Amino acid sequence: MTILTVAQTKQWMEEINKRMKEHKEQLTELDQAIGDGDHGINMARGFSEVINKIADTEYDTVADVLKSAAMTLTAKVGGASGPLYGTAFLKMSMALQNKDVNQQNFQAAMEAALEGIKMRGKAEFGEKTMYDVWYQVTAFLKSEKVEDWQEMMEVCQATLEDTREMVATKGRASYLNERSIGHIDPGSMSSFYIFEALVAVLEVEE
Repeated sequence: MTILTVAQTKQWMEEINKRMKEHKEQLTELDQAIGDGDHGINMARGFSEVINKIADTEYDTVADVLKSAAMTLTAKVGGASGPLYGTAFLKMSMALQNKDVNQQNFQAAMEAALEGIKMRGKAEFGEKTMYDVWYQVTAFLKSEKVEDWQEMMEVCQATLEDTREMVATKGRASYLNERSIGHIDPGSMSSFYIFEALVAVLEVEE
């Protein structure tokens, strides 16, 4: 069964854009606590550029939409987040090339995205980065026959809370050592909004 079409993928990007705009201040505040303080601005700008790119473009496949989003994020978003999110969507695009997006293929695409984030960010699970949320979503998709997408969001929410108690070991947040405890990781938060946007699109279609 197809779970994601070209139209839905474009809608997914629109839903992400909406959330990044709505939560720009929150993401900035989280990043001011343990990072550069520009995550909200970067994410809002990046996905606004994605929408500008894909809105009036005709695409034949889901992979083409994701590739377009990936290239735009990599080119337009500063800091670490642009290349990392760009890599994630590019790896998904490559995994879905010439394929129908059923659950099995989507799971494989998520595994490819996860590996891309790991390689690009040199990240491991439990280091208080966006990788943690992508890791848990991918693990959920591997272990479950997904029927209730809200369960996936509960996994994301739990992972977010877990990052609050972690010591950051990557990026600028790592300079704070123990002082990074008590703060949710901004990249994990923006990743949460990405998957929340996906679930919003998938549930509309059910």
